[in-house]
Amino acid sequence: MNIYADLTEVTYTPTLCSSLKHFPIDQLPLALPNNATFLLTIDSANQLAVSWWVTPKRTRSYPYARVYDTLGFSGKKVNIIPFMKDEDRDFVQWDTICLMSLLDVYVVIAYYDDATKNIKYNDKITQQRFNTEHIVNEIAQLLSYQSDALHWNLSRVDDIAGIGQMALDAYTAISHKLDVEMTSWESAHHRITNLRQNKEHFMQYSRKLAKQAQTRESLTIQPKELLTGIKATLTIQNFLGGCYYWTCDEVEIHGNQMHLIEGKHS
Repeated sequence: MNIYADLTEVTYTPTLCSSLKHFPIDQLPLALPNNATFLLTIDSANQLAVSWWVTPKRTRSYPYARVYDTLGFSGKKVNIIPFMKDEDRDFVQWDTICLMSLLDVYVVIAYYDDATKNIKYNDKITQQRFNTEHIVNEIAQLLSYQSDALHWNLSRVDDIAGIGQMALDAYTAISHKLDVEMTSWESAHHRITNLRQNKEHFMQYSRKLAKQAQTRESLTIQPKELLTGIKATLTIQNFLGGCYYWTCDEVEIHGNQMHLIEGKHS
């Protein structure tokens, strides 16, 4: 089954947001590793609700739940997304940024510049840490930015190739420091080369990869999931130009209602 939807407006009332801890901006390096979402106090007049993703991949580490916890905050909401995470071989996508714009969330595209060698696997790293100086600089610009999240996020896309190069350089340094070979150097270099072309190319290339992932997922069957409905693709377009290629484990139609059901191994 293939389901298509157009999203013309967004209306919601957050009801299940977790209570957030408060941190001053000078404690950002301490806040990030231990808190998926938190309130960041800049000064007596400025406070941000901050969430961050472990990886740019939208199906790892429950990234949407992290953003959801910021939606009850009345001020500016910020989502820190790494340009890439080496072990996952994934890169930030255009439609991820569009979705944040739709939710009025300001995106900071960041990168990892430190890590620890994994004691269990000689060829892997762990405990990757953001370059917080870059994040603080982005936040400083955001504080004086008077346009909405959509315009901010579009401006960040203009600089995405440069951030990607910083991410690649940082991973190269980590690789030399820890004597661990990078798993996605060639793909990262290829992606950055493509990003240097233009914003339109970034959008089309990202969308192509997302659609391919949707097709692969729609053909995958998990033997441990007890499913009775029909597996479906779910493609949603919004009024900001975003297009999201998702899959649903099973779909059931009951009269004029459509039930979208997720299956888990448990």
